[in-house]
Amino acid sequence: MEEQVYVPDLSAILSGALRDALQRGMVAGRLLIHASVVDYLEEQARKGSSTGVSGLRELRLLRELSSSLQELVEVEYVYELPVGARGLRNLDPDVVARLLAIENNAVFVTVDEISAEAARAMGLEVLLLKGAQEDEFFLDRFFDKNTMSVHLKEGTRPRAKRGTPGNWSFVELDSRPLTRSEMEDFIRQIMERVRTQPNSFIEYESSGLTIVQLNEYRVVITKPPFSDGYEITAVRPVARLSLEDYRLPRKLVERLEQQAEGILIAGAPGMGKTTFAQALAEYYHRKGRVVKTIESPRDMVLPPEVTQYSKSYATSEEIHDVLLLSRPDYTVFDEMRDTKDFQLYADLRLAGVGMIGVVHATSPIDAIQRFIGRVELGMIPSIVDTVIFIKNGNVEKVYSLETTVKIPHGLKEEDLARPVVVVRDFLTGEAEYELYVFGERTFVVPIKKQHGRVSIEEYKVKSALERALQRMIGDDGYEVKVDSSSSIVVVELSAEHYNFILGKPRRKLERIVRKFGYELELRPVF
Repeated sequence: MEEQVYVPDLSAILSGALRDALQRGMVAGRLLIHASVVDYLEEQARKGSSTGVSGLRELRLLRELSSSLQELVEVEYVYELPVGARGLRNLDPDVVARLLAIENNAVFVTVDEISAEAARAMGLEVLLLKGAQEDEFFLDRFFDKNTMSVHLKEGTRPRAKRGTPGNWSFVELDSRPLTRSEMEDFIRQIMERVRTQPNSFIEYESSGLTIVQLNEYRVVITKPPFSDGYEITAVRPVARLSLEDYRLPRKLVERLEQQAEGILIAGAPGMGKTTFAQALAEYYHRKGRVVKTIESPRDMVLPPEVTQYSKSYATSEEIHDVLLLSRPDYTVFDEMRDTKDFQLYADLRLAGVGMIGVVHATSPIDAIQRFIGRVELGMIPSIVDTVIFIKNGNVEKVYSLETTVKIPHGLKEEDLARPVVVVRDFLTGEAEYELYVFGERTFVVPIKKQHGRVSIEEYKVKSALERALQRMIGDDGYEVKVDSSSSIVVVELSAEHYNFILGKPRRKLERIVRKFGYELELRPVF
């Protein structure tokens, strides 16, 4: 009986399906692999690609498996190019595999349906395999319902972040450090599932870095030379909330429904910004609005009607053109990082698209400051009208912005009136910051004390007065208090120093405070 010959393409090798078929006895006979496949995978591995590393590992495992199966399977490498591939500059491994199968009257083995159709069109017999599946995926073993992220690195114990945003702890998953061999196996499992599961894809890949969206998992893989060792970080949302779950004040809900079209969602990493943005996108979708997203990676879980665009696969100009042509009511821009992201947000907002931007910031005013220098100051309220600050998974602060012409806070001269961006607490209406240009610099001035902190102007006038009083009466017997709301500096003096300061020293102190736009008030303390 003539021995059956098989030729696999890259997908059959990389997915582990070919090795699985050999173990199950579905493939028996000669297995031909062209040597150019090894060259291709080696080149990818040297570039730091996970595809190259896992592919070379699969070839080694195939060789070891064929040795254990003895005469049932023989793996043979072919070095001479098939006739149709000779003279080609760029050798596509799948093209070479199909031509090799034709030349040897072999069965073409693949897990890719398109590749299978191409082979059938060339008259080849095709064995279409399903991707190999492990009994249990390693990430499913590490994650439970309270796990936010899993952190794996060779030479260290596996750890997980468990809890909720703002209330979590690191826990060790095993007392034994991970080896490089285990990390390589984890990467292989990830790459297998990326190629076989419909909601999975490689978001970004470069030398030593691979970002993967694997169903609900967002996985970042790093390898030398990018990192000092093999590392896998996997993140999964711990909660999927609706906007109603946040129990927002009715005033804020009405603004989101009727007025807010330039929204910034700010907060520190891991505080629940993306979860809130996802809830807001679903809310607008339920209200009958057309919603799209810009993500990198695309890890929001949204209804199929919401189109999710990847920033990794298109330029800012392409995304800009697509969104203007498709005319969404709202666009969610997740993880705005560099100047191009902020300019794209501003461009789309000024074109009339409702924008929801997600930014990293340690305080709500920091989110606004990230636009300074990237767009003109006076345009910021036209681009951003609502700032929502998320902390520990809850809405902690909401700001609204408006432009007015006035004398900036802390200045006294009437001819210094200029356009000022006023940042108000949306729920109370109280002004908290002013942004304005003075000379060539842009100033962000707090006009309300924030949790015991003082403004720079208060600090300067207080320091100048204390230095002058120290020269006049020493270190004791006085206390300086600055009231920025009334622009008065109060100096409390002991009885023995009060009469002395009322004389000539008073005029000197008045000149000091007047430089900063304040008035002086002396008070005796008995």
